[in-house]
Amino acid sequence: MRDTKWLPNPRSGTAVCLGFDGSENNDWTAIRGETMDGFQFTPRYGDDELPTIWNPDEWGGQIPRTEVAAAVDELFDRYEVVRFYCDPQDWRSEIGEWSVAYGDNKVYEWPTNAINRMYEALKRFLVDLHTGRISHDGCWLTHQAFLNSRKAAKPGQKYVLTKPTEHQKIDPAMASVLAHEAAMDARASGYKPRQKTEVIVFGGRNGTHRQRDRAYRRA
Repeated sequence: MRDTKWLPNPRSGTAVCLGFDGSENNDWTAIRGETMDGFQFTPRYGDDELPTIWNPDEWGGQIPRTEVAAAVDELFDRYEVVRFYCDPQDWRSEIGEWSVAYGDNKVYEWPTNAINRMYEALKRFLVDLHTGRISHDGCWLTHQAFLNSRKAAKPGQKYVLTKPTEHQKIDPAMASVLAHEAAMDARASGYKPRQKTEVIVFGGRNGTHRQRDRAYRRA
């Protein structure tokens, strides 16, 4: 998967929704984006264009909160962020600050440990992925996170995502689900897609890729 073409981020000014899944010092922290036409991507930030996926092992054992805050600020400056859904565990103070800075009509707490809500979000994500409503940029870190993900059964014939072992992280996958939920909620509230985006989509049972364009306009 690392050899798969990793497409560049959408152009500045694009309307996007963001999903955030954070940790302190064990799991990874990730921000994923989705355009209003269903193109999912890992944002890049800073002069080095680093991906918004932080492994604490690469930052002295702690998630670099100042880096995360800088990335969020850059994304709100670069894009038209319509909604930003954030898992609040370990990050409530920062999410509160982002809500004040960027608007409580854009930044929302979205707890991934709410089983019923998460189950419905996962069902929608999987259906939309399988029917081609979601495409992606080829980020191999996120691809690996989805490969790591397992369905953990919950009462009522429901499930949530879990990691099979401690070292197999799934945080970028969780952030992807939140980004899609934000985008779908934004569209349900009346926002119309308008941009044209180059995408990578899965094609066929063997997981090969092809490229295509989608063009949308506001109604």
